[in-house]
Amino acid sequence: MPAVINDSAVNAFLRKMNNRWNFRLFLLAKLPIALLSGVRVTQLDRQTCTAKVPFKWLSQNPFRSTYFACLSMAAEMSTGALAMMYVQAASQRVSMLVTGMEAAFNKKAKDITWFSCHEGQAIADAISETITTGQPVTITINSTGKDKAGQVIASFNITWSFKANQHRS
Repeated sequence: MPAVINDSAVNAFLRKMNNRWNFRLFLLAKLPIALLSGVRVTQLDRQTCTAKVPFKWLSQNPFRSTYFACLSMAAEMSTGALAMMYVQAASQRVSMLVTGMEAAFNKKAKDITWFSCHEGQAIADAISETITTGQPVTITINSTGKDKAGQVIASFNITWSFKANQHRS
């Protein structure tokens, strides 16, 4: 059976998204509010993605902390960049969609918050499973946000649904 994840496509995605100008162009075209609020990917490899969100005028709430929606964007981005990488490298078209989210907020975000997801292999496995079986696969992925002192600000569990579609042309 042929591989369902193209290794060279993963490498190409990593090169493209780890270039800060390419990444900013991507945000401008696809997620302009994330660009404006300052959400950025700071690390992306096959297993891990870390995204940061600053505390600034465009990302603040009335309580002098980062607005929960901006925290949510960074958490989703840390899981979604990994998912996009493996979907784009898949041997078949695969649709991806957030179908659920749970969050716990532990502390006010008063500075930069870094959200990290370390579940790249689980995402790749879910995409491989939907291609192999033809059935939709859902997976819940964790992203934890910490401040510069390493204290947990918030933790998100984001549920992604993957569904294999028709073969690529």
